[in-house]
Amino acid sequence: MHTYRQLFRTPEFTPIFGATCLQSAAGTVVGLALATDVYARTGSPFLAAVSMFGPALAQMAGATLLLSAADRWPPRAAASGLALLTAALTALLALPGLPLAGVFAVLLAMGLAASVSGGVRAGLLTDVVADAYLLGRSALNISNGAMQIAGFAAGSALVTVLSPAGTLLTGAGFHLAAALVIRLGLTRRAARASGRPSVAATWRVNARLWAIPRVRPVYAGLWLPNGLIVGCEALFVPFNPAGAGLLLAGSALGMLAGDVLAGRFLPPLWRRRLAPSLRLLLAVPYLPFALRPSPAIAVSLAVIAAVGYCSTLLLQERLVELTPDENRGQALGLHSSGMLTMQAVCAALAGSLAELTSPATAITLLAAASVTVTLLLAPALREPTARPAGVRPGARGRVSG
Repeated sequence: MHTYRQLFRTPEFTPIFGATCLQSAAGTVVGLALATDVYARTGSPFLAAVSMFGPALAQMAGATLLLSAADRWPPRAAASGLALLTAALTALLALPGLPLAGVFAVLLAMGLAASVSGGVRAGLLTDVVADAYLLGRSALNISNGAMQIAGFAAGSALVTVLSPAGTLLTGAGFHLAAALVIRLGLTRRAARASGRPSVAATWRVNARLWAIPRVRPVYAGLWLPNGLIVGCEALFVPFNPAGAGLLLAGSALGMLAGDVLAGRFLPPLWRRRLAPSLRLLLAVPYLPFALRPSPAIAVSLAVIAAVGYCSTLLLQERLVELTPDENRGQALGLHSSGMLTMQAVCAALAGSLAELTSPATAITLLAAASVTVTLLLAPALREPTARPAGVRPGARGRVSG
C-alpha cells in the first residue's frame, strides 16, 4: 500500500478517518465555546486557556492510570463507547449554571477518556492498515489539521449564532456521530491483550516499555524536541501580534506538507537517511528569530521548520516496529499523551522565558534547546544497518501485561 487512494480502498480505514475528522472538529469547537463561556463568566485569561486545553493536560493522568484498557478492551466497543462517553460529558458542559469546579471535573474526565481513546485508535490503525501505518498516520494528521482550521472558523460562527451552550451541544452531536460511524463501520475484534485493565497493569506495562533500551530514546525524541518547538509557536502572538495568524497558518501549511512528503513520497530507504536531518529541520529555522526577521522571512522560516514535524511520523513508525502487538495501543497512547503534556509544559516554559527576556529571544533559546536535545539523542536514534535474522518488526523487547 503506497498511495492515499489505496489507503482509502481499505474497507475499515474510511470509518476510522471519518470518526477522527468528527472528533477533531468536535474538540476544536468545544474548546473554543468553553473558553468563550469561561472567560465571559470569570474575566480570567488563565482560566479560559486552561478550560480550552484542560483535556489535553489531563491526558497524562490517563496515560499513567488507565492506558492498559487500550489493549485489554475490544477495540470497536472501546472506541465507540468512549466516543459516547465524551458526547455525554460534552453535553454536561452545556448545562446552565454548572459551577466552575464542575466544569473542570468534567474536563478531567474528558482527558482521561481521550487518553485511552487515542491508544485504542492508534492500535486499531495498526491492525487495519498493517505495514502502511506511516501512510495511515499521515492521512489522519492531515485530517486533524484541516478539521482544526475548519473547526475554529465554524466554531466562531456557531458561538455567535447558537451561543456557547448551543455550540457545546453541537460538539456533543459530532462525538455521537463518531460513535455511530465506529460502531457501524468497523468489524468486531478481540482485545489485543488478555487480562483486566487496571492501574497496576498500566504502571507495569509503562515501566516495561520504558525499560526497553531502544524505546526510551524514541519516546524522548517524540516528546522533547517537538514540545520545545510548540513552545516557539506559542510565542507567535507576542512576537508579532499583527502577523501571528500568518505565522500559525504558515506552520500548519509546513506541517501538512511534511506529512504528505513522509507519508506518500519518501521510500523507506530515504526515510532512514533523512530522518536525522528532518529532526534538526524542526528547530534550526527558528534560531535566527533573535535577529527579529521581517514578517515575510519569519513566516517562511516557520513554514520550513514545520516540515520537520514529519520526523515524528518516522519515530512513530519506529515505535510500532519496536513494540509487541499486544501492547501496541498502550505504547502509542503513551506517546500521544506524553507529547501533548510536553507541549503544554513547553508552552508554559516559553511564556516564562519571554517574560524574563523577550519573545524573540525565548524562541531562539527554545530552538537551541531542541537542537541540543536532538543532537544528544542522535546516537541512540541511529537505526541499525540491518535487522538480525529471524527478528520481525515488533518482536524486540516483548512486554507482558
